[in-house]
Amino acid sequence: MSIKNLFIVTVLVVSFQQLTAQRNFDEYNRLGINGGLTLFDINTSNLTTKQGQGFSAGLTTRGSFRNSFDLVYGINFTQSNIEILGSNLTDNQYIEYSILAAQINFLGSFNIVEHHLSIEFGPVLNVNGKMKLKDDAFNDYILDGYNTVRAQDIEDISSFNFRLMGGLTAGLKSFRLMAHYQYGLTNMLNNLNDKDISEIEDIKGNSSTIILGAVFYF
Repeated sequence: MSIKNLFIVTVLVVSFQQLTAQRNFDEYNRLGINGGLTLFDINTSNLTTKQGQGFSAGLTTRGSFRNSFDLVYGINFTQSNIEILGSNLTDNQYIEYSILAAQINFLGSFNIVEHHLSIEFGPVLNVNGKMKLKDDAFNDYILDGYNTVRAQDIEDISSFNFRLMGGLTAGLKSFRLMAHYQYGLTNMLNNLNDKDISEIEDIKGNSSTIILGAVFYF
């Protein structure tokens, strides 16, 4: 996704948030910023992976909806890392990849204790770039389980993916800690099936992401 398109999406999301707030959120509507640590992996039987650490940061809006429910909108920017096992003639090791992405989420939030403790759940649209090798020295390493598939062959993963997110936030009106889990509903490796890559056929992988962080409300 280009910077221009991402800017347009951001403006549309924020505008929609404010319009919805004016119509529905008579009690409160709060804008916040969030950031945290991501623990990312791909659930797949086609590659040997190891969970990697990254980060997430973005904007969020929380507004009262009905009874004990809030609605939460947000746009986040993430940098996720993962390691995939590969080897050459003399070396066998996990190879580091990095993925940059933007996310739009729309969550329902059930208030166990209003303003202090909530359970949140809902869909996430994830738009990402390539799964880039961090070090070009590993370009020609052969991935575990294959005879000819090189580390650089699997960079061009699917760009658009849908995820389901659930988790908890706890704290004060102006500050909360959060623990969320995202599971990919779509095959983020599906784009590789359309490439002319020897040995790759019907490769599948679903993202698995833990996010631990904090939200500051204005």
